[in-house]
Amino acid sequence: MSTLIRMNFDAPEETRPFEQNKGRLDLVNTEAGPVGRAVFEPGWRWSDHVKPIAGTDSCQAPHIGYCLSGRLVVVMDNGDQQEYGPGDVMVVPPGHDAWVVGDEPCVMLDWQGYADYAKPH
Repeated sequence: MSTLIRMNFDAPEETRPFEQNKGRLDLVNTEAGPVGRAVFEPGWRWSDHVKPIAGTDSCQAPHIGYCLSGRLVVVMDNGDQQEYGPGDVMVVPPGHDAWVVGDEPCVMLDWQGYADYAKPH
């Protein structure tokens, strides 16, 4: 990469809405791969609002992300569970469900798992 690049989530290259207007995924594509910003509205749950789009029993996307605001619980298919909040870095392997905790939207940045996330198959 020999040039500076500037992209902004206020003008994403792609936006993918979640079921029932419970949020969206905004994507910018860099030479190193896509970077996503997801806004999960209060009441959002992967199994309710993305599973119908993904068509899998649990989320099969791996995630390396950063929580900007709100709170998100992730539970693995094996029962392991973690809650993430502002300032937390998350590393989540495939095979999980997730949901928003509280009344505030959860906003997450992700450098790994959003290329095909909430993309109809």
